[in-house]
Amino acid sequence: MDIFNVISLLGGLAMFLYGMRLMGDSLKENSSGTLKKAMSKVTNNPLKAFVLGLLVTALIQSSTATIVITAGLVGAGILTLHQSLGIIVGANVGTTVTGQIIRLLDIDSSGVTWLRFLQPSTLAPIALVVGIILIMTGLFKNSRSIGNIAIGFGILFSGLLNMTGAVNSLAESGIIDNLFAGLGRNPFVGYATGAGVAFMLQSSSATIGILQAFSSTGMLMFRSIYSVIMGVYLGDCVTTAIVISIGSKAEARRVGLVNILFNLSKTLLVLIGVTAAHKLGLLDKLWDSPVNSGVIANTNTVFNLGCALALLPVLGVYEKLSCRIIKEKPAKQSKYKTVTDTLNPVFFNTPALALQSCYKTLLAMLGAARGNIEKAFRLLKTYDNALHSEILAEENEVDRMTDCLSKYMVEFLPHLQIEGHVAILNQYYKINSEFERLGDHAVNIAAYAETLHKNNTPFSASALSELDVIEGVITNILDETEQTFAKRDVEAAERIEPLVQVIRDIITMCRKNHLKRMSTGECNPYADTSFTDLMVEFQRIGGVCSNVGVATVVRVHPELADHEHLYFERLHGGGDASFNAEYDRAYEKYVSMLGKQEGSPAAEEMTAPAEPLPANGE
Repeated sequence: MDIFNVISLLGGLAMFLYGMRLMGDSLKENSSGTLKKAMSKVTNNPLKAFVLGLLVTALIQSSTATIVITAGLVGAGILTLHQSLGIIVGANVGTTVTGQIIRLLDIDSSGVTWLRFLQPSTLAPIALVVGIILIMTGLFKNSRSIGNIAIGFGILFSGLLNMTGAVNSLAESGIIDNLFAGLGRNPFVGYATGAGVAFMLQSSSATIGILQAFSSTGMLMFRSIYSVIMGVYLGDCVTTAIVISIGSKAEARRVGLVNILFNLSKTLLVLIGVTAAHKLGLLDKLWDSPVNSGVIANTNTVFNLGCALALLPVLGVYEKLSCRIIKEKPAKQSKYKTVTDTLNPVFFNTPALALQSCYKTLLAMLGAARGNIEKAFRLLKTYDNALHSEILAEENEVDRMTDCLSKYMVEFLPHLQIEGHVAILNQYYKINSEFERLGDHAVNIAAYAETLHKNNTPFSASALSELDVIEGVITNILDETEQTFAKRDVEAAERIEPLVQVIRDIITMCRKNHLKRMSTGECNPYADTSFTDLMVEFQRIGGVCSNVGVATVVRVHPELADHEHLYFERLHGGGDASFNAEYDRAYEKYVSMLGKQEGSPAAEEMTAPAEPLPANGE
């Protein structure tokens, strides 16, 4: 034995772990949408949930990831703790698939040419070649992600082969023989070793894979490795529970606790079963015999599958125990807590779930801000202190959602690898600030209403009638904005800009009308400042909605990302027929309503168009 063998072993281990991580992350990235749909449709049937957990884990090669995603769904209210029980058990069985893949090391291809293609020494370079071709050529939409999966697969087996070679060299020194002989004499040491390694590597699959690599020496006996395999179960589930518990609500933490309780029960069952079988002489041929990669894989699968079938009927006990141990802390909850709870970091490795959480939060923000605008218009007509307090309380909720979402998106961005996901997040980041500004404008309008009330300077009947027209246009704009964002409706987005131009025209008219009313004494001059400031707020609401519409158009047509000013110039320059038609329709509708107001000049006297609205709405 020399230092070079140790370096080779550690290098092989590093390649093996990196390959497993790359393959698993790429699988999760590429299948996140499917995972979301599948896991959110789980029924109360534990058997169906078990099968789903098994299949998802077999797909993404990580029981930890499956259980963490499940905890996130439970915390977000998409799944109940009861529905998650079967998934947890299925995930523990699904993780054994990796070991069955690694057992390809044992294939004997002597005399059979096609079997050589299934050996890791052949699969590894083939996977690496396929992966690099897909990454460099970009043959189709998801070729980079699939290429990363192939590269990860190739690196995994290359590292495994490197470890196997290094272990065979170390075997000559007698260290490995002494190490596992000690484990065989004391199963508790083996149990602790398996738990410790799985905890450090944060992967039961990786730990079993390393054990399979060591089996190539021919020095591992069943009596040495069964306790190590049992320890792996505990180490892996403790890691999972720690990940889940960070910043999670009680219901999500219970998922991690159920996983620990299940694995402790599994350990006890295996210990009782193996001890009894050994005492009865059922394991005599296997007990002191060398085990290979296939035996380790089969042992792991039998332990997990047997315990899963035995414990499925008593899953309700784990649910009750977890609820008794982890109790919900009573606290004053935010009105939108269920919305912000979906902003869970456990979704970072499944972008579709994280982006869906962002989308739901933005919808809630838009609804809250829009509701505040409607209440603020009511205050302008009849001031109500209680209603004003409602607006301020709702604005605090909008601000809280804004802060939570901003922080979440900043932390989420480094986890994205697909350009389409990055584009969606960029749109959401822009719109987050726009919806927050929308709420601010509602608060400002309410403040002006309060000022008018305190100073006893109400608007005239004519002014209030004009505010009704303005409210109608803004309601129309908000309708199109909500449709634009909720449905990613480009046609609705293109209808926003003509309405925004109309609101500017109407504001110009209302200012002229207000000036004339003050000159005749109809409107109180002391209300002039509030009236002027309100017109600015109304114009800026239109600007916010304009920005939301443009963000949606840019997402669908990314070529406009750096040329938004050209988009505005084309629309307002009169060269867009649909814009002109929509503008004429809205202008005729709302300006005619304005012209019918008592005391208002005829609409035809004020047809000069306003200057184009800047992209930022100011």
